Formats: sequence, C-alpha cells, structure tokens
Amino acid sequence: MPEFFSLTPFSLNLLILVIVLVINGVISTLSNQQPLQFFQLYCMQLAKKVNRTNNGNDQQTLAGLLALLITLVPIVIILWLFSDFVAVPPLWQGLLLYLAVGSLTLGKVTKKVKQALITNQAEQAKQLLTPLLLRNVQPLSISGLSKATIEMQLLRVTQQVYVVCFIYLCVGALPALCYRLLLEMHYCWNTKLPRFYYFGLCCQRCVKLLQWLPSRLIALLMLLVTPNGNKVVSWRLTRKYFFNLNENFVLATHALALGIKLGGVAMYEQHKVQKPSFNDQAKQPEPKEISLAMSMVNFCLYSSLALLVVVAFCAELFSLPL
Repeated sequence: MPEFFSLTPFSLNLLILVIVLVINGVISTLSNQQPLQFFQLYCMQLAKKVNRTNNGNDQQTLAGLLALLITLVPIVIILWLFSDFVAVPPLWQGLLLYLAVGSLTLGKVTKKVKQALITNQAEQAKQLLTPLLLRNVQPLSISGLSKATIEMQLLRVTQQVYVVCFIYLCVGALPALCYRLLLEMHYCWNTKLPRFYYFGLCCQRCVKLLQWLPSRLIALLMLLVTPNGNKVVSWRLTRKYFFNLNENFVLATHALALGIKLGGVAMYEQHKVQKPSFNDQAKQPEPKEISLAMSMVNFCLYSSLALLVVVAFCAELFSLPL
C-alpha cells in the first residue's frame, strides 16, 4: 500500500474529504452549534448598516456588491497568505473543508418533523422548521409542511454538502470555503425577501453560477437511480429547467423521482412568491415521504462518494510498480 503522503493529489484530497465528513457527522451529532453562526450574525448586522431600501435599485445593488467584496476578499487574502506558513498542508485543507461543509445531521430534525406531522402536532413541526426555512410556515397545512420539509432538505444537502465537496475536489478547500461563505451571505440576504431583492442580487448570481454544474449532476444521478418512471420521459419533462440558474431542475427531478408534487406558491414575510409547480399530476406530499426523500438524497451523495473512492483506489493500484 502507498504511504499517506505518496498518494496522488486526487486520492489525498478524497481521503481528507472522507475524514472530514466522518468528523463532521460525529461533531454534529454531539452539538447543534454550527461553525459559521458568527459569520451569519455578521452578515445580518452588515446588511442593517449598509442596506437602505429607500435608495434607488442601482444603489442597493451596488451596496450589495460592495458588502460582498469587503466581506469575502479580506478573508480570502488572509487565509491564502496563512496557508504558506502551515507545516502540514493536509491538516489545513481539512480544517478549511470542515468549515465549508454543512451539517450531516439534518435527517435528525426532519425525522422529528415527520413524527410530529404523523401525530398531528403541526405546531411542534412548525417550531422545528422555523429556524431552517426562510418562508412563513404558520399558514401551512400538514401537506404544505411536508412539501416544505422535503424541499428544504433536498436543497440544503445539495447546496451545503454536495456542491462544497464538488468544488473542493475540483479546485481545493479555500475555493470551497469561499463558496460556502457566499452561500451564507445569500441565505442572509435572500432576494425572496423584498428588502434584499436588489441588495442580495450579486451574491445570488454568484452562488447560482457556482451551484449550476454540481446541482445538475446530482439531479441527473437522481433521475438515473430512481426505479420509478421512464427515464426518457422524465428527462423530457425536466430538460426545460436544465439551463436555468436556479433550483428548478433539482426540484423537478426530485418530484418525479418521489412521485409527488413540489413547488408552488410560498409566503416570505407576508410577500407571496409564485414559484413553478413540478409534477402537477402527482399527489401532494405526505409526512411519510420525508424520510424517503432524505434517503434518496443521501443515496445520491454517498454513492457518488463511493464511486470516487473506487476510482481513486484503482488509480493508486495501477500506479504501483509491478
């Protein structure tokens, strides 16, 4: 077997990724604290200082761009310069990746939501979902809460885990952390909220561009592995969303894979947003589908990781001298 530091760069990065995911899962199980909570607080306080809704649209957009730059650029420069002084680069890469990867214990919360909905404890489910959702959950029925939970867990795992891992394996831990910081800024300055419609526009576009390719890969994988339906028909129904810079393609493929209806109208701070509806002919989601949806997302994530491990192992095996 090759020595640890004699691994190819890809194999070493993959090994670091697997170790970080294991550590992340263990720490997330023991504590609910997230590493980027203070960064989220900073973003909200910054927006209160520099976002003025009484300014013109162009001024708000420019303010958002400047807020993005003054936040992200110094962090990137400091971390990039500090990396030259690190004696063990894999440990530094692992630390940056740990900060970038989202929590792997989202399933614990969604299981509690599912159980609350099954027992008709809608208020308890709403309390559990409120910290995780931007939308207003109070007017939602049990079916609406089930739909919101399924969409939330799909998008969070895709955005905070799958995309982060993809960027890390392609270009490194620092770009992956930069993407995650951009994502947190996007969450805090979400354009679905009227007061951030222009302020968060630049951040939103950056995030959507970075997410486009990896989110399409996991969506296509979901189409391939699901046993339900005709793959050609599913592709024809979803391909119109493929080149959109949003999450429509991911939600559309997920709706077909589960055989349920997703999307539709959502309320954000009493502001109604009309989003596309996917798989309209299917039934409304039920609480029992929450666990099924999470299982499908996890299967796509870990099957991708397993495939990469096999590829890396074969590459290492054939690179050894005979």
